[in-house]
Order: sequence, then C-alpha cells, then structure tokens
Amino acid sequence: MDKNFKQQLMGYLLGNFSCKEIAELVTDYLEGSFSLSQRLRFQMHLGLCLACRNYLHQMKYTVATLHQLPSEAVPAHVKEELMKRFRTWKHEQSLPNPSSDSQL
Repeated sequence: MDKNFKQQLMGYLLGNFSCKEIAELVTDYLEGSFSLSQRLRFQMHLGLCLACRNYLHQMKYTVATLHQLPSEAVPAHVKEELMKRFRTWKHEQSLPNPSSDSQL
C-alpha cells in the first residue's frame, strides 16, 4: 500500500478531523450544535483516537466542575487584586530571569 493511500484511509477512518480540529470543536460538540454528519465524523475520530477521547473527558470534567461553582459575583476587591497579580505576572514572565543566566 502506498503512503498516500494509507493517509487517505486513516483520514477517512478518523472522520476527516485532525486532532487539532477536534480540540477546536469540542465545545460545539458538547453544546450539541453539530449536524448529524458532523457528530458522526467527530465520534468516528474519538473512537480511534485515545488522546482526543481523553481530551473530551477532561473538558466534560471541567464543565461539570465549573457548574458546581457558586453563581455569586466575585467581590470587586478580589477581582482587582487578581487583575493586579495577573498583570504583574505577565510583566514578570516577559522579563529575563537573572537566576537562570547564572546557571549557564
């Protein structure tokens, strides 16, 4: 069997979705917004791809966990502190780490 034929066959068996496409479409799948043919193609890929099945299970677990969070709004002072820390973290991540230079 030539290599091109094998690739085409695997693409067909996997529903013609790449793993990257599966990751991008998993939310649509979970929300039920696929047509029947898209859903079948998605499920064909899942049936043959352990990594994508694991990713789907992780996403389902994440969604279930998030639904358990209280629906109360985050207090303004907490939100401000989180935003301040996030901005500081982003800035710190962009700076060179002097301790790592000394280890070279």
